[in-house]
Amino acid sequence: MVKFDDSFSNARVEELHAAEEERLIQSTAPQLGFPYINLKNTTIDPDAVAAISESDSRGAHAVGFQLNKQTLSVAVQNPNLPATQQLFERLQKQKYIVVLYMCSSASLEHGWKRYQDIVGTSAETKGVLSVDTEKTLALMAEIKQKSDVSKRLGSIVTNNNSGRISETISLIFAGALSLNASDIHIEPEEQAVRLRYRLDGVLQDIADLDSNIHKRLMSRLKLLSGMILNVKAEAQDGRFTFQVGDRDVEIRSSVIPGAVGESIVMRLLDPSVASFDMASIDLNPHIEAVLREQLKRPNGLIITTGPTGSGKTTALYSFLREINDEGKKIITIENPVEYKLDGIIHTQTDDGYTFAQGLRAILRQDPDVIMVGEIRDKEVAETALHAAQTGHLVFSTLHTNSAIAGFTRLIDLGVNPQVMGASINIIIGQRLVRVLCNKCKSPYQASENELNFIKEVMSEHPYPKTISTPTTLFRAVGCPVCAGTGFKGRVGVYEGVVMDEAVEEVVVRDPRETAIEEVAKAQKIPTLLQDGLDKVLSGITSIPELERVIEFPHKIEQDTVINSGGSADFESHIV
Repeated sequence: MVKFDDSFSNARVEELHAAEEERLIQSTAPQLGFPYINLKNTTIDPDAVAAISESDSRGAHAVGFQLNKQTLSVAVQNPNLPATQQLFERLQKQKYIVVLYMCSSASLEHGWKRYQDIVGTSAETKGVLSVDTEKTLALMAEIKQKSDVSKRLGSIVTNNNSGRISETISLIFAGALSLNASDIHIEPEEQAVRLRYRLDGVLQDIADLDSNIHKRLMSRLKLLSGMILNVKAEAQDGRFTFQVGDRDVEIRSSVIPGAVGESIVMRLLDPSVASFDMASIDLNPHIEAVLREQLKRPNGLIITTGPTGSGKTTALYSFLREINDEGKKIITIENPVEYKLDGIIHTQTDDGYTFAQGLRAILRQDPDVIMVGEIRDKEVAETALHAAQTGHLVFSTLHTNSAIAGFTRLIDLGVNPQVMGASINIIIGQRLVRVLCNKCKSPYQASENELNFIKEVMSEHPYPKTISTPTTLFRAVGCPVCAGTGFKGRVGVYEGVVMDEAVEEVVVRDPRETAIEEVAKAQKIPTLLQDGLDKVLSGITSIPELERVIEFPHKIEQDTVINSGGSADFESHIV
């Protein structure tokens, strides 16, 4: 009996059918006035694929394959299908210039496979990056140093499968979470794409990514962030959530155009590791005692100052949590809302809803306590001061280099010094310095120059300490525990100026920073530099690290010294 191979026969029939359909579409397209395209022989642009969600693409029997500025080329099987025409209209409303091509069903299937490169494009998952929990947690446990991320990225680059974009993104985020990065930077250069993490406030090189994947990587991240894919000449902001198990990490994305491509920075906001209480912000006992007294007051303005990334928002959240109880209504106006605290109403600025408008609206909500994310202009400043005078406890921030500069900054914004005394309770200055790794920090005897510098600054400390000779300080080394950086975690350094009668008089009469500084000494609150040197003498941080974030009265030159661990350390010399 003759036996036939059914599988071979069926495959052959399907092959012949596909070839016949291809010829039919090729001949029919010109008759209907459309160009013909075979996607199997065409380079498919991932930006074009991502311009249409996978569910819409399959529903309309269409797929984008080329995107040039606003012109989107779309392959369709039948341009007369109602679903296809509806998709065409939606794309036009999104400001795309749509060019339709006709293709076979085999071409469409080939095009749809490209969604594997940009997993998460479906409407159901837009804004959420969900990964294999077991695999990702195992990966995070294995990543101990920066080099671990680089090595694993290298192995993905050599793997040319269609899912490597998803693998790359999962690894980038797993590495960031494992190393406790606050930000991820992806920056294209001429020959490669630079990946950097901000670890404990300092940018660190992690790896060079393959420049060939940059375009697809950006499409994926922009899509997740809710950005417009075909806008590449303008800055865009967005957000999405990275999910791994029961851990949801909020990602704030910012994209800017560059000479060789778009750069993206992603801020990681992880509620599972955030701690907001007075103990967690490392206040020295002197300013903590003063602050606790100010937090007991029912009204007034409390301001924290410092550059971006100095911990101002964390400090304010800690203050809010300290005073929060069921008898108080607390409302914030922020840009953006970074974390959400129970029992507190968080609101956010937006286009057409400014800090000033938000603050005025909040005052109509019968609040007891108000937090304004930042005082940026005269209107916000005066409204905040007025709220503080009318029975509200108000918290806010200013971008200045010191607590004292907060007074002069308000005056520069146009605030009348006469009203500041009745409104302001205290202005705090703060910075974050990296903490030396306890596992690898190396002791050394302070040099003569270092001792002289420490004695000079600490001689004016409101609570003087005896500086012995020799004095042991510590320097950074680097080990697997601290990912080779020599530091693990950060600690706050603080100063503050209370608005008492003496300060108020100077602010009104002679608002120079030197004059305010002189009368504020009577309050016996250590300065930023004094608080920082207290932490240096306690072995918490190092002199070079303190100098990185606080301006010293004398420049300290660094002479390189190779320590026993083989890494570079420094000896300080005042010049």
